[in-house]
Amino acid sequence: MSQHDDAPGAQTPHRYTAALAGTIEERWQDRWDELGTFHADNPTGDLAGDAAGEKFYLLDMFPYPSGKGLHVGHPLGYIATDVVGRYHRMKGKNVLHTLGYDAFGLPAEQYAVQTGQHPRVTTEENIVNMRRQLRRLGLGHDQRRTFATTDPEYVRWTQWIFLQIYGSFYDADAPRADGGTGRARPVTELEAELASGTRPTPDGRPWAELSPGERADVVDSFRLAYITEAPVNWCPGLGTVLANEEVTADGRSERGNYPVFKRSLRQWNMRITAYADRLVDDLDTIDWPEKVRSMQRNWIGRSTGAHVDFAVPGTDEPLTVFTTRPDTLFGATFMAVSPEHPLLHDGAVPAAWPAGTKDVWTGGAADPRAAVRAYAEAAAAKSDIERQDPERPKTGVFTGIRATNPVNGAEVPLFVADYVLMGYGTGAIMAVPGGDERDFAFAQAYDLPVIHTVAPPEGFEGGAYSGDGTVVNSAGPSLSLDGLDVAAAKDATIAWLEENGVGRGATTYRLRDWLFSRQRYWGEPFPVVYDDEGRAHALPESMLPVDLPEVPDYSPRTFEPDDALSSPEPPLGRATDWVRVELDLGDGPRTYTRDTNTMPNWAGSCWYELRYLDPRNDQALVDPEIERYWMGPRPATTAADGTAVAANVSGGADLYVGGVEHAVLHLLYARFWHKVLFDLGHVSSSEPFHKLFNQGYIQAYAYADARGQYVPADEVEESADAAGEPTFTWRGEEVFREYGKMGKSLKNIVTPDDMYATYGADTFRVYEMSMGPLADSRPWDTRAVVGSQRFLQRLWRNVVDEVTGGTTVVDTGADEATRRLVARTVAEVETEMSAMRVNTAIARMIVLNNHLTGLAQVPREAIEPLVLMVAPVAPHIAEELWSRLGHTTSLAREPFPTADPDLLVEETTTCVVQVAGKVRDRLEVPVSIGEDDLRALALQSPAVTRALGGKDIRTVVVRAPRLVNVVPAG
Repeated sequence: MSQHDDAPGAQTPHRYTAALAGTIEERWQDRWDELGTFHADNPTGDLAGDAAGEKFYLLDMFPYPSGKGLHVGHPLGYIATDVVGRYHRMKGKNVLHTLGYDAFGLPAEQYAVQTGQHPRVTTEENIVNMRRQLRRLGLGHDQRRTFATTDPEYVRWTQWIFLQIYGSFYDADAPRADGGTGRARPVTELEAELASGTRPTPDGRPWAELSPGERADVVDSFRLAYITEAPVNWCPGLGTVLANEEVTADGRSERGNYPVFKRSLRQWNMRITAYADRLVDDLDTIDWPEKVRSMQRNWIGRSTGAHVDFAVPGTDEPLTVFTTRPDTLFGATFMAVSPEHPLLHDGAVPAAWPAGTKDVWTGGAADPRAAVRAYAEAAAAKSDIERQDPERPKTGVFTGIRATNPVNGAEVPLFVADYVLMGYGTGAIMAVPGGDERDFAFAQAYDLPVIHTVAPPEGFEGGAYSGDGTVVNSAGPSLSLDGLDVAAAKDATIAWLEENGVGRGATTYRLRDWLFSRQRYWGEPFPVVYDDEGRAHALPESMLPVDLPEVPDYSPRTFEPDDALSSPEPPLGRATDWVRVELDLGDGPRTYTRDTNTMPNWAGSCWYELRYLDPRNDQALVDPEIERYWMGPRPATTAADGTAVAANVSGGADLYVGGVEHAVLHLLYARFWHKVLFDLGHVSSSEPFHKLFNQGYIQAYAYADARGQYVPADEVEESADAAGEPTFTWRGEEVFREYGKMGKSLKNIVTPDDMYATYGADTFRVYEMSMGPLADSRPWDTRAVVGSQRFLQRLWRNVVDEVTGGTTVVDTGADEATRRLVARTVAEVETEMSAMRVNTAIARMIVLNNHLTGLAQVPREAIEPLVLMVAPVAPHIAEELWSRLGHTTSLAREPFPTADPDLLVEETTTCVVQVAGKVRDRLEVPVSIGEDDLRALALQSPAVTRALGGKDIRTVVVRAPRLVNVVPAG
């Protein structure tokens, strides 16, 4: 047995065990803190330094400090970003990497309701625990820059940003810094334009003739943050408003199963819709996964088409629909409106069924008004999610109204249907069963005609056809589209609609303004107060932050579950001394009322990437020079392959890593806030995050017995049956394996603390990084961790004698094969690390490490590059080995090794190529060439082609790397 074997001897006091790893790791973590090893230099300010090297700003998605602590699935992304940050630091870059805490939110408030413990106490305890777990992992964070969103100084600037948005309006015609048109401007400039007459008032009256209240109403109607009556999901039994996702398909609360009612409440909104086009278009300026970009595009839902006016008998106003396919107007055989559409409530619905009404259209009602009323009442009990379920059969009743199709004068029956939502588009649709599967299914159920306006292809078997082709069945008295293609027919239809005053080209969006109020305690208070008339007044910056008051009860008031007329009473409403406050806002002391709602937890996570840059600045959100250095526009550069990379004003952090579950809301909201700040000149980049990477998830096996009861996963034994299939037992009883999340109830939780104690942090890091590609999800298997431990134990023994603790490395030169393997490994690891393929980089390092293990003596020139390559993944053992190799400073900023190009040139040999036994060519090839590559190379030889003279080949005999014999047929 050599000194490099894995089996422990009886006398190995210096063996790399979990205990030794723990000692080494905690010592180096203390030293890193003491030396400020991971401090990133700003170009100016209190964190200024030499800011040497190219900057690299690295971000993790903002974590919430859960009271449950971390399990081994949580740190995957944190380890990955730490590896990336350490690698780029060794490549000479000034790396900014830190971590704060998104500390407002519902979990701490719910715990406070249950226990009476203040949410701040709970949150701070959770942060302490999470910081401990993450520090023990050895993450290279600049701890000077950390904070929690609940810190008063952070709350101050969150409230300040809200006031910037509140104090702004969107001017669609204003030029902006990135060369586009349309940006936010201060409302003070709006007021000046209104006062001077350069911008007319909405009703045309001179500004001077408006009362102060009327002027305030005009300005408020433009603001990017505004108050409106907004429909919400009100649950009296819980005393709170619920998000759509918290309401079941039966219209009840997920928590408690209480009835949920639609209510209109006075709420704060953010006018994110003003930025819809920029939020879509600017996705092309950032380096994000296409899946995420598609999700954002779909959420915003920009559609181009036309608004079309259908005349309705007995009304002065037409029924307007939006369609992306105006070319299909001739195929519209019915229409549908939302049950909430105002047309149904202004007397347009007739008192009796008109002639031609089919029985299936009536819903069994005696008259249209009864049918519409009953249908609307039934729809009110359904959630929007249920109404839009694509698998649910589409239902409706005839309203008794027939609208007139403007292109051909046809009378079109109008139905009320709950799958049409008032909040989307105009709340009305035209239905073309020949071109839409949903409309076709409705037409089949209600015996409505089907007209194809695009000729289906040959072999079409019926139903709806929505593809391209030649337009047919589309000729009217003054418009004919027959024979055109779809694109030309769209243009012709829009032109005709506009010329005849019955429609116009339009762009619509699925995106709605952001509802920004929460009836919660544990969130940022709004920095506004209300006068006796209910008008909002912004507080001056000198009064920020507005702190949360103490309240006797953190839970909202609940009501009888069926009390639909009740209204939310947030916990802040109980702090009466705080709610009613006397202030002097410039016109003398007056009594005002504070807002008893709080901001959503999204607010704090919308801008934390900016606070990391300049966390101690109490004079500005961020110093402009510091912001431009880390996140400013990206200059024109040249890529590694020599291609030119154009300058990019979008700027933003260099890399943002997190889960795809935040692909829409968090990222959309953060982009919106950043763009407002960009428009107002507070930041220099138009986007907050340049490159986005979504890591996968670590999942786990759980085991249940025949009764469905879960058993401890770490006590389950695996074996194989006669057919070789795995079987599982727990205490001799058969159990059954399932795959999914980790959870205490599943008894499959493994914590980082367990891993630190059993293997050490470095082994844990190596295992998580070697499990597979970072973008993929993968199952956790504690038993497989030992492979990563063995890798580090072999690395340790390649430097340290386990018996004496002495260093065994020699200074004599390495042999040629070792030197070439080192060079090849360095080149391959650099390629893999640059592409964030950490698992394959580790595989390359293992090959080199195993090679060194087989040597009688390990040369310094071979082991030192390996230690440096290992450092980003297993930094503690690498630091320790680097120190034992005689170096007196940390390797955190040592240059990453570079490969000697001469050693990357493969040794070559001459391959003789024969045809029918006669030498026809000689090829210079690498000695390592494989048979397939050598065969292909020989058959490409012009000399071989000439010798074959067009004959077929019977076989090719390959003896790599020195001989190929091509045997012709016949």
